[in-house]
This record gives sequence, C-alpha cells and structure tokens, in this order.
Amino acid sequence: MSKLKYVGLFLVILIFGILFFPQILNRINNQTIIESNRSRSAEPLHYIILNGEAKKVPEFTFFNQDSLLISNEDFSAKVHVAEFFFTSCPSICPIMNKNMKRIEERFGSRLDFGIVSFSIDPDHDTPSVLKAYAESYNVFSQNWHFLTGEKDMIYNLANNGFNIFASVNPRVAGGFEHQGYFALIDKNGFIRSRSDHFGNPIVYYMGLDEENVEIQEVDMLIEDIDKLLKE
Repeated sequence: MSKLKYVGLFLVILIFGILFFPQILNRINNQTIIESNRSRSAEPLHYIILNGEAKKVPEFTFFNQDSLLISNEDFSAKVHVAEFFFTSCPSICPIMNKNMKRIEERFGSRLDFGIVSFSIDPDHDTPSVLKAYAESYNVFSQNWHFLTGEKDMIYNLANNGFNIFASVNPRVAGGFEHQGYFALIDKNGFIRSRSDHFGNPIVYYMGLDEENVEIQEVDMLIEDIDKLLKE
C-alpha cells in the first residue's frame, strides 16, 4: 500500500473518531438504552391495583380434561399462566397454544408452576374433548389443566374476574370472540405484570405473534415467570 493510501486511511479514521466518539461516550455516560415500550424486565413486577386493592384471581371450580374438579386452590403456591380459548377455534387459539406450549416446555416439569386454560365453549368442550385437545399438543405437565364447566360462571370469570373479554358471536369465525391474552399469576394468587415505557403495568401479555417485533410478549412472559419463581 502506498504512503498516500496510508495517509487517506488515517484521515478517515481520524474524522470518524472526531465526529462519533463524543456521541458514543455521551451515551455511555448517560446510560442511554433503546428499548421496547413493553420490555422493562429489570424492574419488579407490578400488582394490578383496582379500587385501591391488588387484584387477585377469584375463586373457581371446574372439571379438567381428566374429569377431575380443579379449583384455584390447586394453583396455591404455584406461579401460573391463565388463558381463555376453545378447542374448535379456527383463528387465534392455535397460535396462543403454540406459544403456551413453549412455556410448558420451559417450566412444565416444575411442581411450583402451572397453566390453566378455560374453555369459553363448554357445551362442546367436554372433558373428553379437552383430553383429546391436550393430547394433540403433547401436553406432559400434570399442572396444565384444560377446564370446562357452567357457561355463565366461565364468562363471569373471564369478563369480571380477569377482565379478559369473551363472548358468543355467531358472526365471527368459530362463533366466539375473545382476547388473545395470557394472565400471569403469582404464588399467592395475585395477577402480576411488568411495566410499559411509561411505568404503567401492561396487565396482560399478548399470546399471539406480532409481525416485525424482535421480542415477542411471550418472550417477556417467560422472563417474568422465571422472575416470580425466584421470589
């Protein structure tokens, strides 16, 4: 390489350093971090406060896929994730339970962790139907319960207990509509979540995959499950 080329390369490096090194140093000194507005994982998880009190999952008792009565007491001292779905759902439920399966693969062998999936179509989703559905996902955890029961009680639990919308709607595919959220519950039965960029609790985690998003909310949920298990 000629001396002239060496001089040119030196000038390029020098100019780059003059222009950009102060900006890099300033970002380090100010600890500037670029983050998603829903990915503040370093902070303690929020309680969901309603009417001045932390929101707790209300009592429930339903039959699971093995025709056993399961209540919220069966999740006592367990971190768990809850969802509302139905087995014949042609749209969002398969995506939700694909992601729930990821969670089971990570934590399903733990005795202090569980998953509860409430069917919003209990007329069709009998224990035997739920059993076949669980087998189709190769569910191995003894603490993943697919629950069915009286319709009014399930809808009251969804809409008032969790504030996760669910309803009958013959005009939509499958005949039911519901939100694709996962709820995270701690060992004491309180609903917990991380905060958004403004410090407000996100409340629920999206169980669906979002396009053009590097970190999915299911990834955040997995991080936060691990955090609660260590509390």
